[in-house]
Amino acid sequence: MADSLTLRFADIQTDVLTGIYSEETGKPQPLRITIEADYKVADRYDPDTPLDASKNYMDLKFAATDALPEGVHFKLIESVADHICETLFAQDEHVLRVSVHIVKLAIAVDKEQIGITLTRERR
Repeated sequence: MADSLTLRFADIQTDVLTGIYSEETGKPQPLRITIEADYKVADRYDPDTPLDASKNYMDLKFAATDALPEGVHFKLIESVADHICETLFAQDEHVLRVSVHIVKLAIAVDKEQIGITLTRERR
């Protein structure tokens, strides 16, 4: 079994311009986003291992919030997820695979979790 390292930032809530229906367009919708990024694992993680041997978890949050272009309407949440993946790949060559799970909070009834998971590997 090969070594692996997956960084995870769960339940980031952010408002994004998204949707295809008239009642969705023109106003931001709340999304709950969880990101998992598979990262090139170091040979060893000693107590004094520097951060550059891994990835700053806040980079995952940045990709799901501040890195989303302001004023851009994403018709599909799949497009939001794809943008997050591409942001993380562009940030760091050691990111090997990204999985983005998005739940559309505005359409949920009785705590349903309606959404998608997109997984991309570095090409």
